[in-house]
Amino acid sequence: MDIERLLVLEVARVTEQAALAASRLAGMGDKEAVDAAGTEAMRRVLSELPIRGRVVIGEGEMDEAPMLYIGEVLGRGGPEVDIAVDPVEGTNITAKGLPNAITVIAISEKGGLVGAPDMYMQKLVVGPPAAGKVSLDYPVEANLRIIADALQRKVEDLVVVILDRPRHERLIQEVRRAGARVKLIADGDVVAALAVAVRGTGVHAMMGSGGAPEGVLAAAALKCMGGEIQGRFLPENEEQLARLHAMGVDEKKIYRTHELAPGRQIVFSATGITHGELLEGVRYFGGGARTHSIVMGYQTRVVRFIDTIHLFESGARVNIRV
Repeated sequence: MDIERLLVLEVARVTEQAALAASRLAGMGDKEAVDAAGTEAMRRVLSELPIRGRVVIGEGEMDEAPMLYIGEVLGRGGPEVDIAVDPVEGTNITAKGLPNAITVIAISEKGGLVGAPDMYMQKLVVGPPAAGKVSLDYPVEANLRIIADALQRKVEDLVVVILDRPRHERLIQEVRRAGARVKLIADGDVVAALAVAVRGTGVHAMMGSGGAPEGVLAAAALKCMGGEIQGRFLPENEEQLARLHAMGVDEKKIYRTHELAPGRQIVFSATGITHGELLEGVRYFGGGARTHSIVMGYQTRVVRFIDTIHLFESGARVNIRV
């Protein structure tokens, strides 16, 4: 069954509803409430889809998360698919009303998304022109020169996205010493990875370590867009190392886009919660709201930006504007 054509617009509805729910709590200072609202809305819509879906990346293990936990089965019946979700990528920034919070989902055929454990992953993300040319094993300066050449510009013209964490102090210094500029972000490396693969966002690479589950979500999107992510798992203790080995994962290996998201059919959707460079946040008006999403499929080779107006009240009217 062609799950891409079956689900490409349905996944947009999933992230739209999660974004609408989470955005009601944006700026209210309660990150747990934000996450709960987005998760509950996402689960409700997923339960309505014509699939038999198994969550491979979710809110945590069954005893940690009441819903959208790893292994949970969702849908009303249909093709077996794997589901990776982050109902609110950026709970902290949503709670504070800061930019670039999104809700995100990827769906593939069974076995099409790696069920990455909740640990850190070293990441390197580039857009289509530099895909296949860089390597996590190369020095930072060498990668920046390769990216600059691929984009036909100077290293000094590049902007690199890095999570603002103490562990990245040396990396930040290396990027700046090479001549590139750094854009520090508080959270949200999935949307940062997406932005790298889209021209006009003003960012050209993402470097540093972040969550491994977010790396798989980014891989699903980058595979559809022709960009590249390279990741190396970073276990912090013996328990995490044992878990990797039990999964057959080599902590020394560089995993590339097609290995993190090996599916032949992949659909991906992200909807803005708060305003960002790539996606507008939810905007409310009397009786309704407007959402902005990016939706894509791997086999269909289509990337859609969807601008949706939601009318909440019966008889509500709105003057449509661009």
